[in-house]
Amino acid sequence: MMKYLHNTNTFLLVLVCLSLTGLIFWVYNSTSFRYKEIRICTNLTKEHQENSKLQSPQGLSYNQPSVVGPDGKVIAMTPWLAPIVWEGTFDSFLIESIYKQQNITIATTVFALGKYTQFLKDFLETAEQNYFVGFRVHYYVFTDLPEQVPSVKLGEGRQLKVLKVASSNRWQEITLRRMEKLEKLIESRLLNEADYVFSLDVDTKFYGRWGAESLGRLVGVLHPGYYQTPREQFPYERRPESQAFIPYSEGDYYYGGAVIGGLVKDVHEVAKTCREQLDIDAAKSIEAAWQEESHLNKYFLYNKPSKVLSSEYLWQDFKPHTNEVKIIRFSQVIKNYAAVRPNP
Repeated sequence: MMKYLHNTNTFLLVLVCLSLTGLIFWVYNSTSFRYKEIRICTNLTKEHQENSKLQSPQGLSYNQPSVVGPDGKVIAMTPWLAPIVWEGTFDSFLIESIYKQQNITIATTVFALGKYTQFLKDFLETAEQNYFVGFRVHYYVFTDLPEQVPSVKLGEGRQLKVLKVASSNRWQEITLRRMEKLEKLIESRLLNEADYVFSLDVDTKFYGRWGAESLGRLVGVLHPGYYQTPREQFPYERRPESQAFIPYSEGDYYYGGAVIGGLVKDVHEVAKTCREQLDIDAAKSIEAAWQEESHLNKYFLYNKPSKVLSSEYLWQDFKPHTNEVKIIRFSQVIKNYAAVRPNP
């Protein structure tokens, strides 16, 4: 009898242990499943945000957005909830720490044709002091005079690649071809070599820190000459027969063509679309008012940037400081256009 009870108790103990083990296993897996489900949802949400395109219908009527409020303070958000990056709107230490974990590569293209090679040394040397310091940066220099590309000491993880292109007798033709060159470079190399890409004008210098706060899916910059100008006074292309046409009643900001950036695939879409529109115009012997910059503004009006850089990221050396622009990070240098351009 005692042996039977002992066996029965042993059996019940084993059964309880197995039940508890099963319960623990179920709770763990349920929790694990819920955790994975939450993590997957978070990833899907992030992926959706990164891939979503903020497209605006043509002809939509709304008030022109402002970048300076009636109190004189800068506005740090567009009406479509994209950040406008000003000094004081971000923590550089925090954002750099976040992006440095991602081991990203930033491709940077510059076009230096003809006498514009004289600007390369200052551009590259000041970039090495201020531009994405501590990140992996690959410069791609398009030039018809590769022998005039200066030797500049680059930091760790930074490279410079020279790409030879044909020269031109018209500076307008040079700017018109930039979108095509950028499109082809992305297709042939950058899709595999970089995460982000910026296309920058070479006749510029960096005067202050330019870092990860500028990264985004699609990035434009406020032109320093028009960031407080009424939209009807923007130098948009106003001829309806041009693919770059924007009516006087439409417009958000006037974006400078000296800075275009974002994820490689999104910048590719910009370059491809603008190149196609440039080709259509060329077939009709039309040249937009400001070449690729006009087509860029048309693109950004109906395909909203996910981040807008303030004019701190594109200034002009001849302009005095303003109350809004507290720090100049990147600026176009003073030059004699007649001396550097191949044609008036």
